[in-house]
Parts: sequence; C-alpha cells; structure tokens
Amino acid sequence: MKIRAIYITVLFLLATPFSCSDWMELIPPQGLIREEFWKTKEDVQAVVMGAYSTFAKMDGQLFKYGEIRADMLVRDYNVGQDEQLVMESNIYPDNSFCNWENFYKVINYCNEVIKNAPLVQDVDDTFSDFLMQGYMSEAVFLRSLAYFYLVRVYKDVPYVTEPTESDDAPVYQEKVDGDEILNLVRLDLEEYRKYATIDGFPTLTELKGRATKAAFDALHADIALWQFDYEGVLTHVGRIEANPEFVLMPMDKWFELYYPGNSLESIYEFQFDNNLNQNNSMYGMTWRYSHNYYPSEKALEMFALDYESLERKRGEEKSIAKYSEGEYIIWKYVGADGDGQTTRSGSEQNSANWVVYRLADVMLMKAEALSQMGRFGEALDIINAIRERADVTPINPALTESAYEDAILQERALELAFEGKRWFDLLRLGRRNDYARKNKLIEVIVQNVPSTQKRILAIKLTNPLG
Repeated sequence: MKIRAIYITVLFLLATPFSCSDWMELIPPQGLIREEFWKTKEDVQAVVMGAYSTFAKMDGQLFKYGEIRADMLVRDYNVGQDEQLVMESNIYPDNSFCNWENFYKVINYCNEVIKNAPLVQDVDDTFSDFLMQGYMSEAVFLRSLAYFYLVRVYKDVPYVTEPTESDDAPVYQEKVDGDEILNLVRLDLEEYRKYATIDGFPTLTELKGRATKAAFDALHADIALWQFDYEGVLTHVGRIEANPEFVLMPMDKWFELYYPGNSLESIYEFQFDNNLNQNNSMYGMTWRYSHNYYPSEKALEMFALDYESLERKRGEEKSIAKYSEGEYIIWKYVGADGDGQTTRSGSEQNSANWVVYRLADVMLMKAEALSQMGRFGEALDIINAIRERADVTPINPALTESAYEDAILQERALELAFEGKRWFDLLRLGRRNDYARKNKLIEVIVQNVPSTQKRILAIKLTNPLG
C-alpha cells in the first residue's frame, strides 16, 4: 500500500469537530503537504483531536467487542453475517470483524504527535513545554487504550511506535507478544501520567472527554487487573479514590450517568454531539425498531420485573425497558430519563456519550483484586457499597476466591450492563490461574449459540486459545 507524498493523514477524520466546545475545531486545510505542517502548536492540537475523534467513531465496535460474544445480548435479523459468526464463535481471518485497521489509525495519529510535537517547539516560540507535554500525554493515553483493546481482542499484534510517513514504510510488521506490549504500555502510562492534568481543562466536556491523571489511573488499573497484578490495581485505583471530585452518583440520579452524561462519577467518556454531526452508533443499534441487539434471557432475569428482579435503580426502565409483552430493549443509549418511556429526541438521539471508565467500574476492579489477595472483608465492603447505591440488599459470599469472583462478576454485569465490559470480564475469569475456571467461561459462551452447535462449540473451546 503506497502512502502519498501529500500529507493528508489528518484531513479526512478531522473534518468534524469533536465536542460542543472549540477545543477540537482547528482543522488543517485540504492539500497541505508535510513540509507545511507541524509548524504551530495548533497543528499538534489538531492531530491530537483527530485521534480522539477517530477513537470515538469506534463506539459501536467497542460495544460489539465487549458484548456480542458474551451472554447479555441476543441478535435480530439486521445483524450482519460476520457478527452472527462471531456470536457463535465461528471466527475466521476473512471476517470483517477481525479488521484492526481503525485501532492502528488511532495509533498512527498518536505516533505522529509523539514524534513531531517536540520538533514544533523549534519553529513555534509560543509552544511551551507544559503544553507540549500535555498533548504528548494525551497521545500516549489514547495509544495505550488502543493497544489494550488490541491485546484483549487479538492477543499478539504488531507493536508500532513510529508514524507511517513515507512510501518506504513496512506494510506488514511482525506480531509482538501481547503481555510484552502491555508491559511497555504500562511503562508509558507511568512515565507520561505526570504530564497529564488533574483538573486543568476549562470545560466539563474536556475534563471528562480528554485524558486526565484519573483516566491514566483507570486504564492502568484495568491493565494491571488483566495481568493479575493485584497490588498494581490497588495503587492505581487508590490514586483515583484520593481525588474527592469523583463520587458515586446518588441512587436516584443513577441514570444521569447516561443522560446527560459527564457525571460526577465519570472518569473518561468519548463525547458526542449530534448538533455538530458527531454521531454515536448506540441509539441506532439499540432503539426499538433497530432489529439489531436486544437483552438476552440472562439480562431479563437480572433486570425485568416480570422475572421478579429486585433491581429497581438499575433494572427495568434503567438498563432495559419493556415495550410490550416479551418485547424489551437496551435503554441506556435510547432513554432521556430513567422511566423506560422518555426517549432521546431529535439531535439528542445520537449524542449519548460512550463511557469508558467511571468510579463504580474501578471500585469493582479494586474489589476483585482484594478478593484475589484473600482480603475478603475489604472486597465485600466495596461490593455492598455499590449495591447500597443501587438500593439492593447486601450479599455475603463464602470466603473463597471463586465465590467472590462469581459475586463480583455478577455485580459488574448488573452495574455495567451493555457498556462493553462483559466479554472482557468473562475472559479475565477464564484466563485466571492458568485457565482454572475455563469451563465456566465455556458455559457462558455456548448459552446464546444455536442448540445444534452447543456441544461442538464446547469441545472446540476446550482449547484455551480457541
């Protein structure tokens, strides 16, 4: 694949501003060649915002990566053949779902910034060290998040840290071991966290939609948990807990996490504003007549009143909504209120933010780490704090790692339903302790496949890399 000498890397995906403020509205003109770019701090800013914008446009993919192989969705007739095959764990290289191109677009933007931002200082006297390092920290965060998704989805992938700038750049690069990549990513996060701001962005949209220290900490904690580094999880979550700006939303305001979004609990969200032609994918995939994805039987058992769910703050009319007998939809991205009736209208339909990290998520990460360290009492305090916020009764699991593992998995399903977390939570359970509980993962995976395929798939998945 040839790369044109004309420097147009950032032109196409920067044509739309990213949020309602002007922090992403510096767009390089068409036809700009590389020698005319990287002259001002505004050029650097434009590419950083291009990385955010490109990643945000992947919200539908992130939803699918995190949900469709798990147990909380069922499909309808508008779901494409490739996605159906993925849901049945029949995945082959020619499946379009296996295309990682968009992640590497984000990574290339970030690599551009990391390489060229220091050079801009040579020609722009107004480009301070403070501002340059801030932009570079944002690029490192987004690149790290992209690699974390890649490793969880594909395991071993090419690790690219230089921008693709010329026709001589290698098109195909060797894969690198996924754990090695994550170790390098964690070093980057630790190095660049010091340059990220705590609260220095001027608007709420930026504080929740750009990489702050808390966003670094949440991502680092998530990676540490994936690598079963439980002390690391405690360290990084502890940094977030030390910031009084992050609090659990009150139980009666829980739905404000999704509408209008950017809540007190939010740590990092991809921002959307339909008025600026920044459209998310989630309304289109989950509204009543989309005929794409609906809550599964398991999700209905957790949330629906007809199934005698005890979830009143997170259940029916919040996470899901009932339209008629046997007809339920995912409500988090459709509703404008936690009443199961008031839908987003007009320009708000495609403006639901995609929440990447929020406080309840990282608190449950900490609970999982504590339980795996045998600190069951501390873990239980966190679980029941989340449940108290949801106005449900406390639990008291048996004092074993597996009992707490199951309890936390269930609590994460209740609290983070349809937020792109479920498959990765299940996979983490299946991988832990050298696949000791692999059978539980297989049991979940085969739930939603056709009955004729259940036994064949269960046998296939006995291979831990299946």
